[in-house]
Amino acid sequence: MSSNKRLTLNNGVEMPALGFGVFQTPPAETAEAVSAALSTGYRLIDTAAAYGNERGVGDAIQAAGVARDEVFIESKVWISDYGYDQTLHAFDKSARKLGVEVIDLFLLHQPLPGEFAKTVDAYRALEKLLADGKVRAIGVSNFMRPHLEALLSEATVVPAVNQIEVHPYFTQAELQAFGAEHGILTQAWSPIGGITSYRGGETTSTFEDPEILAIAEAHGKTAAQVMLRWHLQEGRAAIPKSVKPARIAENFDVFDFELTADQLARIDALNTGVRGGPEPEAITLESFGRDIPEE
Repeated sequence: MSSNKRLTLNNGVEMPALGFGVFQTPPAETAEAVSAALSTGYRLIDTAAAYGNERGVGDAIQAAGVARDEVFIESKVWISDYGYDQTLHAFDKSARKLGVEVIDLFLLHQPLPGEFAKTVDAYRALEKLLADGKVRAIGVSNFMRPHLEALLSEATVVPAVNQIEVHPYFTQAELQAFGAEHGILTQAWSPIGGITSYRGGETTSTFEDPEILAIAEAHGKTAAQVMLRWHLQEGRAAIPKSVKPARIAENFDVFDFELTADQLARIDALNTGVRGGPEPEAITLESFGRDIPEE
């Protein structure tokens, strides 16, 4: 198996294309899952203050004995900590829980459309952290084009990454293209469409999609492996998540085959335009605000 592909961000920092996510991983299970990921070969771990499991991520990285500069650590500021000084303090909280001095990629977790000035102030704090060498790259998550346009009109530093929901049933191709025009890399959350299977409803999940299964069969791979390969070949970063060691390993075993241009197009054509996660425009402090503890 050849090694993980690396992507170069708009400030020259390199990061692994395929990472490991811990969204919805219970804090008690996080260290074990991250340990399994690191022993499998993952070298990018994505967490967030709002997940409540940064400490488990940090513990696993320290226990793994992998050199700090070999692991790319990514976390996110929650909306309750937006504002210039509050966001600087949010970095201190995250770094303390992670047990590190420098976070490799630090993101704003959501836009706050109704109070965008707070979002801009939070981003200015990220720019300050970058200038001070406390983070190596900065970016955003769940920003749609209007949010990016508003931010770019105020920002000094173009975000390196926009982490958004992307899977075969929700590709956000226009948003990805807008990011690419501005040098913003797309990183896919729910990259294998997990959100399509646990949100219920009448629709098929991506794992049971006949088109994806047919392509998987042609390569002797699983549906999940085909979807991750699709992301990598289209130039995206992806952060699948699991707490099962066998699945964690399966998701990393995607470097020994290649999809054809026709197969990529067939997967692209599955887009339904239906979002699985919350509508970014609907994020408010009233509905989604929560205190992020100090420890």
